[in-house]
Amino acid sequence: MGKTMLSVLFGLGMIVAGASAAHALQAGGVEVGDLETGSVVGQPFKELEVDASFYAIEIGNLKTWYPPTTVIDFKNRPGAPVLLKVTNNSTGEHGFQLTAAVNQSGPWTLNTTLVLKPGETQYIGVPTSDLFYAAGNVLTYRCHLHPAHVGGKLLMIK
Repeated sequence: MGKTMLSVLFGLGMIVAGASAAHALQAGGVEVGDLETGSVVGQPFKELEVDASFYAIEIGNLKTWYPPTTVIDFKNRPGAPVLLKVTNNSTGEHGFQLTAAVNQSGPWTLNTTLVLKPGETQYIGVPTSDLFYAAGNVLTYRCHLHPAHVGGKLLMIK
């Protein structure tokens, strides 16, 4: 009876430990908003520096997210949340999907989507811990509304 009780308590302890580890991997999640009212892990977007900017553009018949490759070097950067600026400079509505699903698996894969009207700008705030634990070294971005549009890659040097 004593061994059974010990096994049950050990099992409950493992479940609780597993639940807290899952919580730690989701430090605050991805936040989307505008510059004035948006915030991530308690820090207003307007107080953070923009780490990267992305633009939906049209070049002739080609519709793409620019730039095609973006690099963020975390070796020389403070641990503040990452702030991304996303602007639709094209004439039609476009989606923006930022994901690590291409090179990651599991329940903590980073994946966020938003839809922008022509001329609209939104900001995406991501806690650094979420990028390190829930994303690999490469994130992809694309228009999830129009699969034929050209996307790009965000490379993170950790």
